[in-house]
Amino acid sequence: MTTQPERTSAPLVLIDYLFASLVGRPPAGRRTLTRCRDRGAATVWALAIGLSFVLLGMACAAVGVAAVGRHQAQTAADLGALAGAARALEGPAAVCTRAGEIVAANGGRVSGCVVHGFDVVVTVEVSVRLPPRGTIRIATARARAGPVAAPP
Repeated sequence: MTTQPERTSAPLVLIDYLFASLVGRPPAGRRTLTRCRDRGAATVWALAIGLSFVLLGMACAAVGVAAVGRHQAQTAADLGALAGAARALEGPAAVCTRAGEIVAANGGRVSGCVVHGFDVVVTVEVSVRLPPRGTIRIATARARAGPVAAPP
């Protein structure tokens, strides 16, 4: 007595073949003496995951450098405004000159200096070089210094 081979639908065979290739076993009803064709797949996955960690690290480094640049700009603006306010009695030219000296000593550039009576508002720009390609961005900060108004 001969038996007829069992007929299965094409989609089921395809699903079985795909599942078998994912888990590393031969498809149902087939035996193979050759090695699995997936050799080296773990290496490719490990390299892909490693590359994603490197890219994530580079993105975090860029964000960190930008934050440090912003803090540097804010520090330069704060110190420049305080130094300028100390010379408020000498006039606006002396105020902005002293603020510019302090800002330059802190790695910034004065982009604005406004004197209102004894209040000094200093705007500072700091150039920031972002990794990995060295793109240059400008971090800006503004600070005000002057006497505190007396409470009513």
